[in-house]
Amino acid sequence: MSAALQDGLTATIAGVGFWTDGLPDWPSARAFAIDGTRPDAAPARPSPQLLAPNERRRAPGSVAVALEVALAACRDAGIAPETLPSVFASTHGDLGITDYMCETLATDATAISPTRFHNSVHNAAAGYWTIGTGCTEATTALSAFDATFAQGLLEALMQLATGAPAVLLVAYDTASSGLLGTVTHSEGLLGAALVLVRDGGGPRLSARLGDGAELAPPGPLQAHAANNAMVQMLPLFDALASGAARTLLRAGPHRLLSLELAHD
Repeated sequence: MSAALQDGLTATIAGVGFWTDGLPDWPSARAFAIDGTRPDAAPARPSPQLLAPNERRRAPGSVAVALEVALAACRDAGIAPETLPSVFASTHGDLGITDYMCETLATDATAISPTRFHNSVHNAAAGYWTIGTGCTEATTALSAFDATFAQGLLEALMQLATGAPAVLLVAYDTASSGLLGTVTHSEGLLGAALVLVRDGGGPRLSARLGDGAELAPPGPLQAHAANNAMVQMLPLFDALASGAARTLLRAGPHRLLSLELAHD
């Protein structure tokens, strides 16, 4: 990987999906980033059509937002979702369910909800996605704290570099709650997805890993969702919206991922 990163990993962004509180899709998020406009009304929660109505109602916010943005990115790219290997990245998983699990185990373990239990695992959203789409391609679920999005992007880019023609990258986080919220803080619901291809139309992205710790000042989307744990990904989406030529993402302690963007 080090040789590839030294030379730069590249991809074309063929499709984008986005959802956060008040900005329920990529067009509205891009308009907000450019001139501050917001939609007159926005849903309080995503309602992913990939799930049957009863599953849609029961799905936790983490699953709902991940599936919503993943499907939107595939539609934007014009690529069938069942054909794509995928990378699902979440800083903490579903913190509300994790807090519920910890509290219930500490007080009355026999009261654990089976439904909430199977939604507590870190790859729950990836599982719903593969079932809903019928996808049998490889799926990766990863977490790397503040470097989660950068590491997910690197994983997707490496898959392209080693032969995959296209990869779906999905990143999302939810609000923390209860006692867990005093340890790990996150607010609101935030998710985004990219369909990355080796060749095609769209913004061209090149990534190089280097040393450093200083990030650029926050852009409009980063400021809007500043308290969500997945805020780490928003410098890229602010750059996509504004047409900026470069941005930085945190990739680990004293490591930055430098991204160069060539827009159409």
